[in-house]
Amino acid sequence: MTWRHKSVATLYLSLAGLSLAASLPLGEAAAQGTQVRIGISRTISDAGYYLADAMGFFRDEGIAVNIIGFNSAAQMIAPLGTGELEVGGGTVSAGFYNAVGRGILMKIVADQASIKPGYGYSSLMVRKDLVDSGRYKSFADLKGMKVAIGAPGTGTASALNEALKKGGLKYGDVEVVYIGFPEHLPTYKNKGIDASITNEPTMTRAIEDGVAVRVAGNDVTYPDQQTAVTFFSDHFIKSRRDVAERFMRAYLRGVRMYNDALKDGRLAGPKANEVIPILVKYTAIKDESMFRRMIPSYCNPNGEVNVASLKKDLEFFRELGLIEKKDASVDGVVDGSFAKAAVAKLGPYRAQAD
Repeated sequence: MTWRHKSVATLYLSLAGLSLAASLPLGEAAAQGTQVRIGISRTISDAGYYLADAMGFFRDEGIAVNIIGFNSAAQMIAPLGTGELEVGGGTVSAGFYNAVGRGILMKIVADQASIKPGYGYSSLMVRKDLVDSGRYKSFADLKGMKVAIGAPGTGTASALNEALKKGGLKYGDVEVVYIGFPEHLPTYKNKGIDASITNEPTMTRAIEDGVAVRVAGNDVTYPDQQTAVTFFSDHFIKSRRDVAERFMRAYLRGVRMYNDALKDGRLAGPKANEVIPILVKYTAIKDESMFRRMIPSYCNPNGEVNVASLKKDLEFFRELGLIEKKDASVDGVVDGSFAKAAVAKLGPYRAQAD
């Protein structure tokens, strides 16, 4: 089992081309216990890791990182459980709680992406011809529609549920289909779906291509939702706590730089011209102007996690019958001590002035 996980991680690393050493040579770093392997879902919410690497913040803490691309946070659970990843980033799903319930131990330690006013980078979309024809006029008109989300048992499913509530509808009143966010665009073009909860940059591309309309950002339908988090493996927490604390300091420096690039719901802040080229380098989006047009995610500069939102999502997963253990809880999987220790060292975040 362990060898298989190592092989999978190596394969993803090779395919993604994301072996990024940020300080000591990896052999030396491993010998000193300062190598950290980070699993990412390759979205803009990974910006804190990218910036901490590019700006040398990990190097400042004596850490070398390997950034390993995965298709989803679900694929990181086994390597985190075996200690073959120290850090992971992505959505908190029903599968995460079930894995913890089976003894695959890890903790949620920081915010990685959340929904704030003006930063609805995930939104309810409806096919443009349905809006133009009047078939869709309000949330209630979603009834009976085929609606795409990224995956079952995720925060995106909970966000759809909140949008449906605004139309007096239940989750079962629509036909939910599971399609990766990049595939939403061609599926709209083929009229294979009627609506969706879609993340950036696919959201902006669908609007610009004239195939879908953004009818409501998740900042309207589900404000303050915790959409992605940073996970630490149990082994990392218990056996290498000093390195984990240094990692968090570097990560939050990256997150704070990202925040300094945000303004009025866009990457238009004082650090935008510095941040965008780094995102172009590290992500699959090679068009700088796309980063300026799309709505970015928000990330708490002090690493604070919205526990209330996680509890709301967990209850929704439970209602759908997706949670195996009755005693599964948010409080049992969140550890805010690393972020608090980092803020104590770094000081409170102060936004950079224009």
